[in-house]
Order: sequence, then C-alpha cells, then structure tokens
Amino acid sequence: MHLVEQIKAKARTNMQTVVLPEGYDDRMVEAAGKIVADGLANIVLLGDPEALKAKAAELNVSLDGVTLLSPACAPQLDSYVAELVEVRKKKGLTAEQARELLTDDDNLFFASMMVRKGDAGGAVAGAFNTTGNVLRAAFQVIGTSVGMKTVSSVFLMVTKNPEFGENGILLFADCAVNPNPNAQALAEIAVSTAQSCKSFLGVDARVAMLSFSTKGSAQHEDADKVLEALAIAKELDPSLLIDGELQLDAALLANVGEKKAPGSAVAGRANTLIFPTLDAGNIGYKLVERVAGAEAVGPIIQGLAKPVNDLSRGCSVDDIINVSAITAVQAQG
Repeated sequence: MHLVEQIKAKARTNMQTVVLPEGYDDRMVEAAGKIVADGLANIVLLGDPEALKAKAAELNVSLDGVTLLSPACAPQLDSYVAELVEVRKKKGLTAEQARELLTDDDNLFFASMMVRKGDAGGAVAGAFNTTGNVLRAAFQVIGTSVGMKTVSSVFLMVTKNPEFGENGILLFADCAVNPNPNAQALAEIAVSTAQSCKSFLGVDARVAMLSFSTKGSAQHEDADKVLEALAIAKELDPSLLIDGELQLDAALLANVGEKKAPGSAVAGRANTLIFPTLDAGNIGYKLVERVAGAEAVGPIIQGLAKPVNDLSRGCSVDDIINVSAITAVQAQG
C-alpha cells in the first residue's frame, strides 16, 4: 500500500476533526466534501454558511456532513476572545484587538484557537495565505510542544530503493522552515522528527545528524554545532536512537557506516535524516525527488503543541485531502 494510502487508512481508524479556515477558496470547499465522504476526518469549514452552500452548489460539490461555521457568529467567539487576551497578555493585546484577529477575513486565528481549545484536532491552511501568516497564527495561539521552542518541517521521502530507511521511506528535516538552526534548535528538530517517524511509520526513529564530517573526520565549527546538537537531543529524549556527526553515505550505507562509524547503532541504517541547515535540507530533498525519482510527501509542520499544516498556494484538491489526512494522524498522537 502506498504511504499516503497507509496514512489515510490510519486516519480512518480514529476519526479526528480538522478545521479548514480558507472556505473562501474553491479548492477548500471541494476538498471538504471529499474528505468527509471518504471518512478521513470530520471537517469544519469556516465561512458564511449560506455563501459556502451557494459556492458548493456552483461547484457541484456536496457538503453533506461538513460543519459550516462563521467565526463572527460562532457561539464560542466570546470565550475565544477571552482566551486570546490571556494568551497574548504579555504583548498587551486588548479584547477589541483579539476580536478583530479572531474575526479577520482570513480565519487563521480562529482556526488556531479551535485547535488550541480542542474544538478541532488540527488545522490545514495555505491554499490562499502565505506560510508566514499560517505559522504566525499557529505559533501565537497554539505555541510549541512542551520543552520545545522550534517549529520545523519534515518530508516523508518515498524512494525506489527499499534497502534505505523503512522499505525505502526516509524522513528529511528541516527542509522548509529554519534557515540556519543553532544547536538547540537542531536538537529539537531531531526530537520532533523522531516523533513524526513513530507517528507516520509506526517504527522507532534511527536518527542521523548529518554533516560533511563523520566522527571527527573534519574539524570545523559547523561540525561542532552538529555534535553539540547531538548531546542536547540525547538530554531532551534519552531513549532516542541517534548518532552523529555522520556523512550521508555513512548514515545510509551499511558498509560505509561500519567503516566510518564502527559500533554505531544508526550508521548504515538511518531512517531519519537531520540536515544541518535549510540550504542542505531543501537542496537534498529536491535532488532526491527530481534526480532519483522519489516522492516527497510534505512539508509537514512539527514542533507545535497541536497540529497545523501549511499548503502550497498552488496546491490541488488532492493535496488538501492528503494533508488533511496527515493532520488527522498527527492529531491522533
């Protein structure tokens, strides 16, 4: 079974509620009906209910089973205002400003508050809004996981080489969010990605902290950063199976791993790759995708206390459906 189909099957086993704030985008309206019809998640579509029904009729889409909700008329709006004022009190946010944010036309803050309060398990946006705006609302309202300060991203790379990772599937992070993470951030990215590995693949992560150096083969401050991150990651999660610094071949190829990092439980068999910079991660996943013909599933946002995922503004209806299924699985965890 294809990875995305596996994720969808897992989503169906424990139905979660996903909120789609961008009801003003035709693709979101179409995706909402299909997600519910396919039993992937319960959907709350934000927007004026009558306008959404009219748009669905125009698109010949059924919204049966989809909850339609206007933030400005929502019964929980007053409690959301009070909660947002409390969350942002150190920033001096007033009740009037909170109400404006929660009833803004983009619906991003309202959706994030639904997730914070447990009225939705997760949110999916970005078909219309920028990544910056989607993550800003999520970061300010939901915040990061306990003990974490870093929001990052992961790609599930489905390769054609079953000897790599888990039957050819590898996790790459961070490929979309943090340009030059320091050691602390890099360690948090490693811990979050290990959790994603368990959530999506159902196996324990074998985490390789990547570098141009393996076990001191080169001396440079960039390699030192990876070593520092390794030590921090072990403190954050002592049960984590992690090693570094490792060159890519030492991380993936058993014969190279045995030679360059003898005795390592990760070298030669890593399924989770942590890149030292966004340059390396972004270039790496695109090389594997474009040159090696791998499928890149993501980016999936991780490190938030509760799941919010960002779409490309050029996304398709199928992309929205797939990311909603991914978000539902994250919400299960």
